[in-house]
Amino acid sequence: MKRSLPTLLFDLDGTLSDNYEGISRSIRHALASLGVPDPGEATLRACVGPPLRESFARLLPAPGPAAIEAALSAYRERFRDVGWRENVIYEGVPEALAALSAAGARMYVCTTKPEVFASRIIGHFGFDAFVQRVYGADLAGLLDDKRALLAHLLAAEGLDAPRAVMIGDRHLDVRAALANRTRAVGVLWGYGCAEELDGAERLLASPTELATLLD
Repeated sequence: MKRSLPTLLFDLDGTLSDNYEGISRSIRHALASLGVPDPGEATLRACVGPPLRESFARLLPAPGPAAIEAALSAYRERFRDVGWRENVIYEGVPEALAALSAAGARMYVCTTKPEVFASRIIGHFGFDAFVQRVYGADLAGLLDDKRALLAHLLAAEGLDAPRAVMIGDRHLDVRAALANRTRAVGVLWGYGCAEELDGAERLLASPTELATLLD
């Protein structure tokens, strides 16, 4: 009898690729355009993963809705042109995705990065050969909450939640998985730590371990 494989749902930033340079430089561009001082490296690194509206709400001195949307507009202006390209694949990820695909796994991307940018990045790296579809946030922010985004993905694809695995590097990934009754696997090569990923059923130390998700 052919075994039933779990469906794998991958976060993007900090899990499949590292877009820190593009994100941080675009945030700096947005803040400078509004006259806001550079917040520093540690603060910028914490902005990889959470929705940008949440990040700008923390970074702006007067974070009203209009100011947040102005910052987002300036961010996207730069990110749309060059920021999405300032991105590197984690070593071992392409080989792991190829092996999972060859084994028959169905794979999706679930990211709070706007879907238009996430799809462009997935295509740029050739990951669209392995991934069925990319699900990301919309530009209006209706799916900024990863719990809602994951629920949307599960419903749209008709997936059995307990047979799906959310794989990511931040607490937002684990929280979304637990809220939607999917399994949660944390990765330690991104921007989260073991303590942040509390609640995940497994922690992976290296992208080479992604190939064990079907074991």
